[in-house]
Amino acid sequence: MTAFWSWFVAIGTIVFIVWCVWLIGWSAKQGPQGKDDEDLVGHKWDGDLEEWNNPAPKWWLYLYFITVAWGVGYLIVYPGIGIFDGVAGWTSEGQYEQEMQRAEERYAPIYERFAAMDFDALVQNEEAIALGGSLYASYCTTCHGSDARGAPGYPNLADNDWQWGGDEQNIITSIARGRMAVMTPWAQVLGSDEAVDDMVAYVQSLSGMVDASSVKDSARTQFTTYCAACHMPTGVGNPVLGAPNLTDDIWLYGSDADTIRTAIVQGRNGQMPAHGEFLGENRTRILAAYVKSLSQ
Repeated sequence: MTAFWSWFVAIGTIVFIVWCVWLIGWSAKQGPQGKDDEDLVGHKWDGDLEEWNNPAPKWWLYLYFITVAWGVGYLIVYPGIGIFDGVAGWTSEGQYEQEMQRAEERYAPIYERFAAMDFDALVQNEEAIALGGSLYASYCTTCHGSDARGAPGYPNLADNDWQWGGDEQNIITSIARGRMAVMTPWAQVLGSDEAVDDMVAYVQSLSGMVDASSVKDSARTQFTTYCAACHMPTGVGNPVLGAPNLTDDIWLYGSDADTIRTAIVQGRNGQMPAHGEFLGENRTRILAAYVKSLSQ
């Protein structure tokens, strides 16, 4: 925050507090002290129910003064007036680090017990899987869903199809380092809208959605020339590159012609963020074991 805005916030806050105190004090002195007929405000309901012009009760005004005093005290102790840090030295970052440290001291020994366990045994261990399930609920459900069945663009973790590989190291790498799709647009390379439509038909034929005999040879040739480098000549994909298998019935974005056409024309650049920095090695491994267990 610049010096100008710091002073702007500080002066504005102080002036507003002083104005509130003045307003409350001024309001407390307003209104008549007696209850003569002249003190009626003129509002009447149901024929005989009238409103007096009386000041607010003292206890109510005291609550307002207490609220203002509490606000002033808060601004002295905690940051809130420009660049003044408050006498307590509190920061949200500092509080977060303290909470994380306390959590680490409490939970790290629990995860440490599973650090040396074989991964396959970890997948079968009920306590480890329960811990992994809590980690999944905290970090993964937003994208992959509470049932782990994903959504368009977010892989289903409950089947046994692995775009980047389903062994221990590949799952851990996916969680710790994240993944980035690198399919580029191919419309200009294919040359025309008709060629794109032919490629869509050929891709669908690989999984049996379209009769292979109806596919043009030109599309087959272009697939071998441009697509086989990632998806392999037979379309079975390549987990090393994250190129999906096009011969099964599992589709990350959808298998209809329009969706496949969009992938060819625009490419795909889906990204899974890295989680290793804040999960740590032991938690990442337990989460990987839980993810692996979902497919079994």
